[in-house]
Amino acid sequence: MRHRFLFWALMSGLATVQSITVMAAEATKVAPLVTKDLKGIPGKEGAMLLVEYPPGGTDHIHRHNASVFVYVLEGSVVMQVHGGKEVTLTKGQTFFEGPDDIHVVGRNVSKTDPAKFIAFFVKDKGAPPVMPAE
Repeated sequence: MRHRFLFWALMSGLATVQSITVMAAEATKVAPLVTKDLKGIPGKEGAMLLVEYPPGGTDHIHRHNASVFVYVLEGSVVMQVHGGKEVTLTKGQTFFEGPDDIHVVGRNVSKTDPAKFIAFFVKDKGAPPVMPAE
């Protein structure tokens, strides 16, 4: 009886580790590229991030409290801010989010290939680039 319990406990733990590994492998990757103070605009900085959606990847609803310029490097992504139209962007296309916008849709169109884009922020110095929507 004890061996059966240990077997199921071990298998349950293994399944949990495998699930965490799979979830981590499919997470959106965000790599900071550069952050610089903006001369002539006290208290503001520019920040550039490289964002990679995995195949079928999506974002949670969020906001930036910043002006954000998006440029798609590869793949195809769907973006939408609250009250705006859903748009599908491909390589070389752009998207803008204002400081008051709530980003309600962000996803990779492809279920097989990643999508990458650059996000350039003009934001308050030291503020986080992404925050939960309230």
